[in-house]
Amino acid sequence: MNHPIPRRQLGVTDLQLSSLGYGASSIGAEFGQRDWNAALDSVRTAIEVGINLIDTAAYYGRGMSEILLGQILPEFRRDQFVLSTKLGRYAPNHFDFSAKRVAESIDVSLERMRVDYIDMVFCHDIEYGDLNQIVDETLPALQRQVAKGKVRYIGVSGYPMKNFERIIPTGLVDCVITYNHYTLQNDMALRLLPIAEKHKVGVINAAPFSARLLSSLPLPPWHKATPDVRATAAQAAELCKQAGTSIEKLAVQYSVAHQGFASCLVGSARSNEVAQLAEWIHEPIDQDLVSRVKTILKPIHNWYYVEGRPENNDLDWPSTVFPTA
Repeated sequence: MNHPIPRRQLGVTDLQLSSLGYGASSIGAEFGQRDWNAALDSVRTAIEVGINLIDTAAYYGRGMSEILLGQILPEFRRDQFVLSTKLGRYAPNHFDFSAKRVAESIDVSLERMRVDYIDMVFCHDIEYGDLNQIVDETLPALQRQVAKGKVRYIGVSGYPMKNFERIIPTGLVDCVITYNHYTLQNDMALRLLPIAEKHKVGVINAAPFSARLLSSLPLPPWHKATPDVRATAAQAAELCKQAGTSIEKLAVQYSVAHQGFASCLVGSARSNEVAQLAEWIHEPIDQDLVSRVKTILKPIHNWYYVEGRPENNDLDWPSTVFPTA
């Protein structure tokens, strides 16, 4: 029997998000070639088990994720799902945050996904852009799309924490997506919550597995974890296995449980895995095991890596915006 997935309000918007969200990067073959029918079934399963947040990007599968969503979303009433996408990143080394591309990207995404409006649109991986341009050009361009009724709410997504410090206080965003920063290994995103609450900005967490670091699967080739980080994470995974469970289960339960995040995005292109994720979050979390896993992970607690432009990284983070005491 499916249990209702709790809903949480996103900031001061009127969006109520399922605490577990569906990340559609996987159906765009970001993690390997997929059976397209099975991928569509995974989206169908997500909505059927009560996940209402569907998150994608123009970058995922270089458009394939949005195209596939356009094949499945028309099966459902528009009020059955909250849809978010991202723009600005279109290929591994192709970024365009210009106002002209904003307008074009929105129209392409609407056509691909066969919807009349998008609930949330995020500037994607802003650490690769000029933050001045994003504040002065990209976000105002997105606000014009809101005025046209094509977009409801706007935000930014990225990896380095310091960029959220710059963007959130501007009053130009309704929401942000942070990934890899609220997991069993890394809780740096907690420092974002007070400033987000102050400025009435909703926060969505993503990637509780930290791109497979907290899993039993091999890391993708692009993962930047050092040998020591990989070895320590593997010890934590082994402990969970010996305890009769999996680190994937514990990681999802842990990340979804925090009420400060409106939702936690997890991706899978397999229906059985999506259903399993939904079941896991209804089961009691083993707090003793959490403590033991954190003890193992303590040497790499809040380890992070450089992503994007050097000036947009956290080499001097935390700043005085977030007092350490």
